[in-house]
Amino acid sequence: MKHIFSQEFLNAGGQVTYRMINDYLFRAVLQSNNKVLKGLICALLHLAEEKIFSVEITNPVVLGEAVENKEFRLDINVVLNDHTLINLEMQIANKLNWRERSVMYLCRSFDQLNHGQDYMEAKPVVHIGFLDYTLFEECPEFFATYRLINVKSYQKYSDSLTLHVVDLTHIELATEEDKRYHIHEWAALFKADTWEEIRMIASKNEYLAEAAQTMFRMSADDLVRKRCRDREEYYQDLRNYERVIAEREEKIERDRVEHEQDLRNYERVIAEKEEKIERDRVEHEQDLRNYERVIAEKEEKIERDRVEYEQNLRNYERVIAEKERTIAEKEHDYVQTAAENKKLREELERLRKS
Repeated sequence: MKHIFSQEFLNAGGQVTYRMINDYLFRAVLQSNNKVLKGLICALLHLAEEKIFSVEITNPVVLGEAVENKEFRLDINVVLNDHTLINLEMQIANKLNWRERSVMYLCRSFDQLNHGQDYMEAKPVVHIGFLDYTLFEECPEFFATYRLINVKSYQKYSDSLTLHVVDLTHIELATEEDKRYHIHEWAALFKADTWEEIRMIASKNEYLAEAAQTMFRMSADDLVRKRCRDREEYYQDLRNYERVIAEREEKIERDRVEHEQDLRNYERVIAEKEEKIERDRVEHEQDLRNYERVIAEKEEKIERDRVEYEQNLRNYERVIAEKERTIAEKEHDYVQTAAENKKLREELERLRKS
């Protein structure tokens, strides 16, 4: 099917002022052209065009109207065929809360029954997030779908809650199924930053052509462009805050690493000092044992010398005693001999006189 483009669109060239990842322009294009919204939903939900008879945005905004709150939510709530609730959201800033946030929006949308209504009247809910960052760095995927299932048998629990995530940073990971439904081309259109690239993508099918021309028309609207600039400034501020936070976290991490290094150095110094103290203690105890051994050896020698000395004394005393006894005996013999000699002299003298 040949697409008819306006001459202004065909003549446009160079950089686009704002890409479709600008959430205000994303909202403006989808809100202002129901065919574009229908085509995008057909691609994402793998639906044939004839399966969709109504697509209605339930939270429209006045395009171009000033938004006081910079954190104003621009997600798009859609009712498909008066039956399925769809939430579309473009998110370029990684606030590290997407998983919890998307689940909360999904559950909040599902909780739509009024008092007295039967649970079977609850409409199924689909949340579709276009992320300009990777949700799971360890397992990147271009187009991911999440549902309630049994983690053991993979038995589907319910079709009531569905999460789709489109990673706009990994279009190269699109599967053949993704390409068959042109999801990679929608992602390329959202990321395109020149009109030449956009025209090339627009030639792929009528929905992409409608989206490209609506993007061109919205980009020419002064009020829409101003709101897009406000969103860019908001996200720039957010990126600045994130950069400041990241720099502070890096400094904290550097300080932590430095502190831990200092601690390890102190612990090493303390360990070295404790090792030296322990070596000195062991050496001191060894010296003490050596001194004690030397003293013990000297005391043993002194004791041996004392015992030997006392033994010698006892030997000398025994010898002296024996000699004194011998002398005494000899003196006794001498005295006895002298007495006998005296008697003999006296007898001799007496004999001489007679």
